[in-house]
Amino acid sequence: MTPLSPLGFLRSCCTLLLAPLLTLIVSAASLVDMFWIRKSEVKAQVFPRWWGRMLCRLAGVRVRIEGISNINQEQTYIFAGNHCSQYDIFSFQGYFPHDFRWIAKKELFRIPLFGQAMRRVGYIAVDRSHGRQAMRSLDEAAKRIAAGSSVLIFPEGTRSGDGSLQEFKTGAVLLAIKAGVPIVPLGFVGSRAVLPKGALLPRGGEIVIRIGTPMATDHYKTADKQLLAQALHDAVADLLKEPPGES
Repeated sequence: MTPLSPLGFLRSCCTLLLAPLLTLIVSAASLVDMFWIRKSEVKAQVFPRWWGRMLCRLAGVRVRIEGISNINQEQTYIFAGNHCSQYDIFSFQGYFPHDFRWIAKKELFRIPLFGQAMRRVGYIAVDRSHGRQAMRSLDEAAKRIAAGSSVLIFPEGTRSGDGSLQEFKTGAVLLAIKAGVPIVPLGFVGSRAVLPKGALLPRGGEIVIRIGTPMATDHYKTADKQLLAQALHDAVADLLKEPPGES
Protein backbone atom coordinates (compact mmCIF):
# COMPACT_ATOMS: atom_id res chain seq x y z
CA MET A 1 0.00 0.00 0.00
CA THR A 2 1.46 3.36 -1.08
CA PRO A 3 2.02 6.03 1.61
CA LEU A 4 -0.54 8.80 1.92
CA SER A 5 0.30 12.13 0.31
CA PRO A 6 0.56 15.14 2.66
CA LEU A 7 -2.93 16.26 1.60
CA GLY A 8 -4.28 12.73 1.96
CA PHE A 9 -2.70 12.42 5.40
CA LEU A 10 -4.31 15.69 6.52
CA ARG A 11 -7.67 14.57 5.17
CA SER A 12 -7.42 11.23 6.95
CA CYS A 13 -6.49 12.88 10.24
CA CYS A 14 -9.45 15.25 9.97
CA THR A 15 -11.77 12.30 9.38
CA LEU A 16 -10.40 10.47 12.41
CA LEU A 17 -10.73 13.52 14.64
CA LEU A 18 -14.20 14.52 13.44
CA ALA A 19 -15.76 11.05 13.58
CA PRO A 20 -16.55 11.14 17.35
CA LEU A 21 -17.99 14.66 17.06
CA LEU A 22 -20.19 13.66 14.11
CA THR A 23 -21.40 10.63 16.06
CA LEU A 24 -22.30 12.83 19.02
CA ILE A 25 -24.14 15.35 16.82
CA VAL A 26 -26.10 12.66 14.99
CA SER A 27 -27.05 10.90 18.24
CA ALA A 28 -28.31 14.16 19.78
CA ALA A 29 -30.18 15.21 16.63
CA SER A 30 -31.85 11.80 16.37
CA LEU A 31 -33.09 11.98 19.97
CA VAL A 32 -34.39 15.54 19.57
CA ASP A 33 -36.21 14.56 16.38
CA MET A 34 -37.72 11.43 17.93
CA PHE A 35 -38.84 13.07 21.19
CA TRP A 36 -39.97 16.54 20.13
CA ILE A 37 -40.14 17.07 16.37
CA ARG A 38 -41.23 14.48 13.78
CA LYS A 39 -41.36 11.48 16.17
CA SER A 40 -40.96 9.09 13.25
CA GLU A 41 -38.50 6.19 13.31
CA VAL A 42 -38.40 6.05 9.52
CA LYS A 43 -37.81 9.79 9.06
CA ALA A 44 -35.11 9.76 11.77
CA GLN A 45 -32.97 7.51 9.56
CA VAL A 46 -31.88 10.66 7.73
CA PHE A 47 -29.46 11.37 10.58
CA PRO A 48 -27.45 8.10 10.53
CA ARG A 49 -27.57 8.26 6.72
CA TRP A 50 -25.98 11.73 6.82
CA TRP A 51 -23.40 10.39 9.31
CA GLY A 52 -22.36 7.60 6.96
CA ARG A 53 -22.13 9.91 3.96
CA MET A 54 -20.08 12.51 5.81
CA LEU A 55 -17.56 9.92 7.00
CA CYS A 56 -17.18 8.73 3.41
CA ARG A 57 -16.92 12.22 1.92
CA LEU A 58 -14.43 13.43 4.49
CA ALA A 59 -12.12 10.55 3.62
CA GLY A 60 -12.63 10.97 -0.13
CA VAL A 61 -14.53 7.69 -0.51
CA ARG A 62 -16.93 7.18 -3.43
CA VAL A 63 -19.65 4.56 -3.14
CA ARG A 64 -21.31 2.72 -6.01
CA ILE A 65 -24.23 0.27 -5.80
CA GLU A 66 -24.56 -2.62 -8.26
CA GLY A 67 -27.58 -4.91 -8.60
CA ILE A 68 -30.26 -2.67 -7.11
CA SER A 69 -32.81 -4.25 -9.48
CA ASN A 70 -32.43 -7.51 -7.53
CA ILE A 71 -34.39 -6.20 -4.55
CA ASN A 72 -37.92 -4.89 -4.00
CA GLN A 73 -38.14 -1.67 -1.99
CA GLU A 74 -41.34 -2.89 -0.32
CA GLN A 75 -39.88 -6.24 0.81
CA THR A 76 -38.25 -6.99 4.16
CA TYR A 77 -34.80 -8.58 3.89
CA ILE A 78 -31.81 -9.67 5.89
CA PHE A 79 -28.77 -8.35 4.03
CA ALA A 80 -25.59 -10.37 4.61
CA GLY A 81 -22.15 -9.41 3.40
CA ASN A 82 -18.41 -9.86 3.81
CA HIS A 83 -16.69 -7.65 6.37
CA CYS A 84 -13.10 -6.40 6.24
CA SER A 85 -13.39 -2.69 7.08
CA GLN A 86 -15.29 -0.19 9.22
CA TYR A 87 -16.12 1.47 5.93
CA ASP A 88 -18.42 -1.44 5.10
CA ILE A 89 -20.62 0.08 7.81
CA PHE A 90 -20.20 3.73 6.80
CA SER A 91 -20.77 3.10 3.08
CA PHE A 92 -23.83 0.93 3.64
CA GLN A 93 -25.31 3.35 6.17
CA GLY A 94 -24.78 6.35 3.94
CA TYR A 95 -25.67 5.07 0.49
CA PHE A 96 -27.68 1.86 0.53
CA PRO A 97 -31.09 2.64 -1.02
CA HIS A 98 -33.31 0.52 1.22
CA ASP A 99 -34.85 1.21 4.63
CA PHE A 100 -33.06 -0.92 7.22
CA ARG A 101 -31.98 -1.10 10.86
CA TRP A 102 -28.76 -2.28 12.46
CA ILE A 103 -28.40 -5.31 14.70
CA ALA A 104 -25.86 -4.50 17.41
CA LYS A 105 -24.56 -6.16 20.55
CA LYS A 106 -26.49 -5.09 23.64
CA GLU A 107 -23.41 -3.50 25.26
CA LEU A 108 -23.49 -0.67 22.70
CA PHE A 109 -26.96 0.34 23.90
CA ARG A 110 -25.49 1.17 27.32
CA ILE A 111 -23.29 3.98 25.94
CA PRO A 112 -24.74 7.33 27.09
CA LEU A 113 -26.59 9.26 24.37
CA PHE A 114 -25.32 6.97 21.58
CA GLY A 115 -27.10 3.92 22.99
CA GLN A 116 -30.29 5.87 23.63
CA ALA A 117 -30.28 7.15 20.07
CA MET A 118 -29.76 3.65 18.70
CA ARG A 119 -32.74 2.36 20.64
CA ARG A 120 -35.04 5.24 19.68
CA VAL A 121 -34.38 4.97 15.93
CA GLY A 122 -35.18 1.26 15.99
CA TYR A 123 -31.86 -0.55 16.09
CA ILE A 124 -32.06 -4.10 17.41
CA ALA A 125 -30.03 -5.32 20.39
CA VAL A 126 -28.79 -8.90 20.61
CA ASP A 127 -27.03 -10.78 23.38
CA ARG A 128 -23.86 -12.30 21.89
CA SER A 129 -23.14 -14.52 24.89
CA HIS A 130 -24.25 -18.14 25.08
CA GLY A 131 -27.24 -19.66 26.78
CA ARG A 132 -30.93 -19.00 27.28
CA GLN A 133 -30.69 -15.21 27.33
CA ALA A 134 -28.87 -15.18 24.00
CA MET A 135 -31.54 -17.37 22.39
CA ARG A 136 -34.27 -15.16 23.82
CA SER A 137 -32.67 -12.05 22.31
CA LEU A 138 -32.32 -13.87 18.97
CA ASP A 139 -36.03 -14.74 19.03
CA GLU A 140 -36.93 -11.12 19.80
CA ALA A 141 -34.73 -9.88 16.95
CA ALA A 142 -36.35 -12.38 14.56
CA LYS A 143 -39.81 -11.08 15.54
CA ARG A 144 -38.75 -7.50 14.83
CA ILE A 145 -37.42 -8.50 11.42
CA ALA A 146 -40.49 -10.56 10.56
CA ALA A 147 -42.63 -7.55 11.47
CA GLY A 148 -40.95 -5.45 8.78
CA SER A 149 -37.47 -4.34 9.85
CA SER A 150 -34.80 -5.12 7.26
CA VAL A 151 -31.31 -5.50 8.75
CA LEU A 152 -27.67 -5.94 7.77
CA ILE A 153 -25.55 -8.71 9.26
CA PHE A 154 -21.91 -9.75 8.82
CA PRO A 155 -21.95 -13.56 9.10
CA GLU A 156 -18.16 -13.77 9.49
CA GLY A 157 -18.65 -12.29 12.96
CA THR A 158 -15.66 -9.93 12.75
CA ARG A 159 -13.57 -8.12 10.17
CA SER A 160 -11.26 -10.20 8.02
CA GLY A 161 -7.64 -9.26 8.62
CA ASP A 162 -6.34 -10.22 5.18
CA GLY A 163 -9.49 -9.48 3.18
CA SER A 164 -10.27 -13.12 2.40
CA LEU A 165 -13.79 -14.38 3.03
CA GLN A 166 -13.93 -16.24 6.35
CA GLU A 167 -16.25 -19.03 7.44
CA PHE A 168 -19.81 -17.87 8.18
CA LYS A 169 -21.19 -18.24 11.70
CA THR A 170 -24.46 -20.10 11.96
CA GLY A 171 -25.98 -17.64 14.43
CA ALA A 172 -26.52 -15.09 11.68
CA VAL A 173 -28.32 -17.51 9.38
CA LEU A 174 -30.30 -18.92 12.29
CA LEU A 175 -31.73 -15.43 12.67
CA ALA A 176 -32.79 -15.50 9.01
CA ILE A 177 -34.45 -18.89 9.43
CA LYS A 178 -36.35 -17.75 12.52
CA ALA A 179 -37.48 -14.53 10.82
CA GLY A 180 -38.52 -16.35 7.64
CA VAL A 181 -37.60 -13.45 5.34
CA PRO A 182 -35.36 -13.61 2.25
CA ILE A 183 -31.64 -13.18 2.84
CA VAL A 184 -29.71 -11.09 0.31
CA PRO A 185 -25.99 -11.73 -0.26
CA LEU A 186 -23.82 -8.61 -0.54
CA GLY A 187 -20.27 -8.13 -1.70
CA PHE A 188 -18.30 -5.16 -0.33
CA VAL A 189 -15.47 -4.51 -2.79
CA GLY A 190 -12.73 -1.94 -2.17
CA SER A 191 -13.43 -1.19 1.49
CA ARG A 192 -10.27 -2.88 2.76
CA ALA A 193 -8.14 -0.59 0.59
CA VAL A 194 -9.87 2.37 2.26
CA LEU A 195 -9.35 1.20 5.85
CA PRO A 196 -8.01 -2.30 6.59
CA LYS A 197 -8.45 -3.90 10.00
CA GLY A 198 -5.98 -2.43 12.50
CA ALA A 199 -5.46 0.84 10.59
CA LEU A 200 -6.52 4.24 11.95
CA LEU A 201 -6.32 6.55 8.95
CA PRO A 202 -8.69 6.01 6.01
CA ARG A 203 -7.67 6.81 2.47
CA GLY A 204 -9.76 7.83 -0.53
CA GLY A 205 -11.03 5.31 -3.04
CA GLU A 206 -14.14 3.61 -4.33
CA ILE A 207 -16.31 1.09 -2.54
CA VAL A 208 -18.69 -1.01 -4.60
CA ILE A 209 -21.61 -2.71 -2.86
CA ARG A 210 -22.84 -5.60 -4.99
CA ILE A 211 -26.34 -6.91 -4.38
CA GLY A 212 -26.97 -10.56 -5.16
CA THR A 213 -30.16 -12.49 -5.77
CA PRO A 214 -32.39 -12.88 -2.67
CA MET A 215 -32.42 -16.35 -1.17
CA ALA A 216 -35.69 -17.69 0.25
CA THR A 217 -35.40 -18.98 3.84
CA ASP A 218 -38.95 -20.10 4.63
CA HIS A 219 -38.24 -23.69 3.57
CA TYR A 220 -35.22 -24.04 5.89
CA LYS A 221 -35.46 -25.46 9.40
CA THR A 222 -33.16 -24.78 12.35
CA ALA A 223 -31.31 -28.01 11.66
CA ASP A 224 -30.47 -26.70 8.17
CA LYS A 225 -28.48 -23.72 9.40
CA GLN A 226 -25.16 -25.14 8.21
CA LEU A 227 -26.57 -25.67 4.71
CA LEU A 228 -27.86 -22.11 4.52
CA ALA A 229 -24.60 -20.71 5.91
CA GLN A 230 -22.63 -22.50 3.19
CA ALA A 231 -25.04 -21.48 0.41
CA LEU A 232 -24.84 -17.86 1.57
CA HIS A 233 -21.04 -18.01 1.80
CA ASP A 234 -20.85 -19.30 -1.78
CA ALA A 235 -23.18 -16.55 -3.02
CA VAL A 236 -21.11 -13.79 -1.36
CA ALA A 237 -17.88 -15.34 -2.69
CA ASP A 238 -19.31 -15.24 -6.22
CA LEU A 239 -20.14 -11.53 -5.86
CA LEU A 240 -16.58 -10.78 -4.80
CA LYS A 241 -15.28 -12.47 -7.96
CA GLU A 242 -17.44 -10.46 -10.39
CA PRO A 243 -15.65 -8.05 -12.74
CA PRO A 244 -16.41 -4.34 -12.18
CA GLY A 245 -19.70 -3.13 -13.62
CA GLU A 246 -21.51 -6.48 -13.52
CA SER A 247 -24.47 -7.04 -11.22
